[in-house]
Amino acid sequence: MKYISVFCGSSSGNESIFATQAALLGKMIARRGYGIVYGGAHVGLMGAVADGALEENGGVIGVIPGFLKQKELGHRKITKLHVVETMHERKALMNELSDAVIALPGGYGTMEELFEMLAWAQLALHRKPIGLLNTEGYYDPLTGMLEKMMEKGFLKDEHKGLLIVESDVEILLNKIELLAPLKNDKGFEVKQMANSVR
Repeated sequence: MKYISVFCGSSSGNESIFATQAALLGKMIARRGYGIVYGGAHVGLMGAVADGALEENGGVIGVIPGFLKQKELGHRKITKLHVVETMHERKALMNELSDAVIALPGGYGTMEELFEMLAWAQLALHRKPIGLLNTEGYYDPLTGMLEKMMEKGFLKDEHKGLLIVESDVEILLNKIELLAPLKNDKGFEVKQMANSVR
């Protein structure tokens, strides 16, 4: 089974659509025969995406630092829960276990995880497609910032293209599955999974 890492908030936000879309993503990933790797919590959007996948009998792997598990945030019904020491170890293991990445709405932690994966892809340290579920335009300011980065010469068009932004769950998953290879200017090929998610 192939796995998709899902980065998202440990909060649900203040609009019900965020949790609804997180649960739908979990269900759709499981229906396509993939598993989920996520932050391991039972609360917020993390809990919603895990529960959505579990409802469809999908495999769900959680990766949680010990200090968070001690606060009883760990999900007790998922397939497997890895307990690690640090936040960095969490990201490294999630990357190792997954074949693609999707970020949902979230706060500082979600942004940090998303941008580290993008930076690694830009440097050809991994070959995974990276998707952004732009629920209710949540990430519109971020995509505007990417345009500004390009305008001011800090981001190349082909590197902006490392991020797939969609507001529809099914379209986002379709694009992740069908991504074409991309080359960066450092001479490495970033083969972003093409059919390897299948």
